[in-house]
Amino acid sequence: MKQQVKELLSIAWRTLVATGQVSGADPADPQVERARDPAHGDFSTNLALVMAKAVGGKPRDLAARLVAALPASDLVARTEIAGPGFINFFLAPNAHLGLIPAILAAGPDYGRSHVGAGKRVQVEFVSANPTGPLHVGHGRGAAYGAVVADLLAAVGFNVHREYYVNDAGRQMDILAASVWLRYLELCGEDLRFPANGYRGDYVWDIAASLHRDHGDAYRHEAAEVFAGAPEDAASADERDAEGNPLPGAPGGDKETHIDALVNRAKELLGDNRYRFVFELGLNTILDDIRDDLALFGVEYQEWYSERSLTEKGAVNRAIERLREAGHLYERDGALWFRSTAFGDDKDRVVVRDNGQGTYFASDIAYHMDKMERGFDRVIDIWGADHHGYVPRIKGALQALGDDPAKLDVLLVQFAILYRGGEEVQMSTRSGEFVTLRQLRKEVGRDAARFFYVMRRCEQHLDFDLDLAKSQSSDNPVYYVQYAHARVCSVLRQAAEKGLAVEPSPGLTHLEHLIESHEQDLLKTLARYPEVVETAALSEEPHQLTHYLRELANDFHTYYNAHQFLVADAALRDARLKLILATRQVLRNGLQLIGVSAPETM
Repeated sequence: MKQQVKELLSIAWRTLVATGQVSGADPADPQVERARDPAHGDFSTNLALVMAKAVGGKPRDLAARLVAALPASDLVARTEIAGPGFINFFLAPNAHLGLIPAILAAGPDYGRSHVGAGKRVQVEFVSANPTGPLHVGHGRGAAYGAVVADLLAAVGFNVHREYYVNDAGRQMDILAASVWLRYLELCGEDLRFPANGYRGDYVWDIAASLHRDHGDAYRHEAAEVFAGAPEDAASADERDAEGNPLPGAPGGDKETHIDALVNRAKELLGDNRYRFVFELGLNTILDDIRDDLALFGVEYQEWYSERSLTEKGAVNRAIERLREAGHLYERDGALWFRSTAFGDDKDRVVVRDNGQGTYFASDIAYHMDKMERGFDRVIDIWGADHHGYVPRIKGALQALGDDPAKLDVLLVQFAILYRGGEEVQMSTRSGEFVTLRQLRKEVGRDAARFFYVMRRCEQHLDFDLDLAKSQSSDNPVYYVQYAHARVCSVLRQAAEKGLAVEPSPGLTHLEHLIESHEQDLLKTLARYPEVVETAALSEEPHQLTHYLRELANDFHTYYNAHQFLVADAALRDARLKLILATRQVLRNGLQLIGVSAPETM
C-alpha cells in the first residue's frame, strides 16, 4: 500500500508541474510513512514540507495543491492536511482486499523485492576459533548472521556467506599441545595438565583417537616434556573461592608455561608428527563445527582459511602496502601500524620482534582481500568483546586506500542461559559450557533460532530454557507456529466435512470481509513487505520476529471471535482465502528466520 500511495503523490506532483503550479526539483521517491495513530489515517507524507522551500510558498498551501491534484483512487477514502503541512491518507475499507489474491499468487515470493539491485554483499559470521565445540554464545551469532544474510537476499542483494577459519596462530598451537598432553596421559604418563590448556572432554576424545590409531608412536616421557619449562600458574580447581592458589599449588605464569610446552611439543615430535597432531585437532573440531551449523540451518558459500593468507602472500602484501604508504614504523625490534592516526587508542604491532606476524596482520590482509574480491559491502558479525577491534580494522582499510565505510561491523552480545530461574554458569577454557548442540537438543532448533533473534544484537539476551520448551502462548515461537498450525487444522476440518477449500479466483467474495478483526488482519498482512525490507536494510531481524508475533496475535484473536466454516458459501470462501493468505505470510516469515512452519502441534 505504501508504494501505491507514493505513486499517487508522484502523479499529483507531475500534474502540478504540467499545469505550471510548481517548478524545480522532482521528488523521485516521496517519503511516506505509516501513521502511528489511527486517528491520523493509515499513511502520512511530509512531501509538502520538504519541497516547499524549493518551489517557494508555504508548506500547507503546497499540501493543499497536492491534495487537489491527487488522482481518483479506490484505495483512498479521504485525505486531510495536518499540522504545518503533513498530508494524511485514510484508506478505503476495501483497499487491502487486493492483497489476498496477490499473496496467494506470489506464494513463497510474497514480501521479496529487488531493492538490493543485485549488489554483492559479504556476510562473515561465527568464525569461532576451531579450538572447541560451538557454545551458546556462538549460537546467537550464527542465528543472527544467518537471518541477516537471508533477509538481504530476500530484498535483492547477492549475498556471500563466509566463515573465517582461524587455523593458524597461538591458540591452535595450544590446542595441539593440549591434545598431545592428554594423549600422553592415555599412554600412562603422569603429568600435571597446564592451567592454560584446553580442558574440555572433546580434547580427551581427540587424544583417544590418536592413541587408538597410533598407540605409543607419539609418546615421550613426561619428565622429558616438562624439563626446563617455567612454573605454571594454579588452575581453576587449585584455587579457593576468592581465586587464590591453594596451599601447594604452583604460583608461576600460565602463559609462559603453555608456550614452553608448545615449543617442547614441536621439538620432540618434529615438524611432520607435530603437524599431524595439529591437523587432527583442527579437522576434528572443524568438522564438528560444520555439522553443528548445518544442523542449526546455517550454510556457507565459503570457509576461508587464515593460513591461505600467508600461503598466497596476502599478509606480506598488506604489510608492504602499509609500509609504502608510510603507516608503519619499527620499535623494539617489532613492526608497528600507526593506528592512532585513524582513531585507535594506541598503535598496534603487525610483526613481532621474532619476525612472526600477529593476528592483527592476518586480519588486515583478510579485509584487504575482501575489498579486492569486489564486494559492494562487507558485514562482519563479531562478539561484543571485539568492540575495540573495530576502529583499528577500519583504520587499516583507510590506510590501505580502501573505503572503510564499506565495512559494517555488527557486535553481538552474549546470551545468558537460565534454567529454573537460575543462571547457567559457563567457562569456555575449562570446558564447562553449554554447547550449541546441547541447546539444540534441549529446546529444539526452532526455539533456539527464534529466541536468538528476538532482541537487537547489541542487547544482552536472557535465554529462558524453560520458556523455550513450553507449549503455551507465553512462548513466542510456539505462539507463532501454533497460528500456522491452526490454519492447517481449519483446512483439515473443512475437508472432513466435504467443504470446498480451493479458493475462488481473484477478488471473488472478498467484499464480505467487513468485520473489524478481518480488517485488522488485512492491515497487518499489508505491512509484511515493508517489515522485511526495513529489517534487511537496518540489519535488525528482531523486527521480523516482532511482526510475526503481531500477525499471530491478530489471527488468534480472529480465530477466537469468528467461525470460518460457516454455512454461507461466499463468506466461507472469503474467510478461507484470508486465513490461507495469513498462513502463507507466517510461513514466509518463519522461513526467513530459519524456523519451521508445522501443520500440526
